[in-house]
Amino acid sequence: MTHWEYWPFQIVYTPIYFLWAYYSIKAKSIFFFNASNPTIKNGGFMMESKKQIYNLIPKKYYPKTELIRVGTSLEDIMKVIENAAIAYPFIAKPDIGLRGSGVKKIETTKDLKQYAEKANFDFIVQNLIPYKNEIGVFYVRYPHEKQGRITGMVAKEFLIITGNGYATIEELIKENPRYELQLKALKQEYGNKLQEILPIGEQVNLVPYGNHARGAKFIDVSHWITPQLTETFNEMCAQIPGFYFGRLDIMYDTLEDLEQGKNFSVVELNGAASEPTHIYDPKHSLLFAWKELARHITYMYEISAANYQKGFPYLAHNVGMKEYRSHQMQNKKIVNF
Repeated sequence: MTHWEYWPFQIVYTPIYFLWAYYSIKAKSIFFFNASNPTIKNGGFMMESKKQIYNLIPKKYYPKTELIRVGTSLEDIMKVIENAAIAYPFIAKPDIGLRGSGVKKIETTKDLKQYAEKANFDFIVQNLIPYKNEIGVFYVRYPHEKQGRITGMVAKEFLIITGNGYATIEELIKENPRYELQLKALKQEYGNKLQEILPIGEQVNLVPYGNHARGAKFIDVSHWITPQLTETFNEMCAQIPGFYFGRLDIMYDTLEDLEQGKNFSVVELNGAASEPTHIYDPKHSLLFAWKELARHITYMYEISAANYQKGFPYLAHNVGMKEYRSHQMQNKKIVNF
């Protein structure tokens, strides 16, 4: 109750719905976000394919990624992986995602078989990124501008435990109240492995994905934004056609290298549905979060309106509602998975 960052999404966003309604009236469309990123389906708000978004990004900026259609046989999946030179361990995740749900590190062919048999949705397989740090960078550029700006940055602290030679993994998890919130999900993921005792000093990253809902701690590092870092992201984002608004999740080696555009990789590019996730730093108040959410939705509306004036349409209401229902069905598949 005292940590608003874990409150239900619908409660946190209650004041924002009124702002959305205001902009919908101005745009005469609930689905004005469609024009925010014209080359991404629905602007990246719903039913957007990760693979299609990756295809917009120059290949040098992201790991080798292949799409697996639902129902593809294990034999055919193995051929895709072999031809693409994707090596174990690698990542599998839904092509149309839901806040990090359904993302799994695939260690063996058995893991892959279980994932493929259970997944009733298209998914992607992707090489592991070799860099140790992860950051979320929110990028905004108006259509008339050649240079955009970074409006917020968040660093991600993974759910890592360190062995002491006598405590089980489960006991180590319980020592951290933040980690303990994930215990039910971790039991489903790891089963009896949680009863193993880690040697002194041995570290295990139990959730190697920078996802808040799965235990990662988000830290606001917007003070890291520099002109050089902004220039690096402007250079990359200028090569992504039709991208004006969203968050890039990046894995990198050092901040110095990232500023210089070296030794980093795009984990994902998120469009109109992106949150300025630096709001989830535990030090921030709910009022701060509301201000940042309002600021970014205003950016999205203004960019959408500018693109609309250039001829990019808003989503028709009947089409938007159909897409929304499809998105809800997709979400249910992933939650059940």
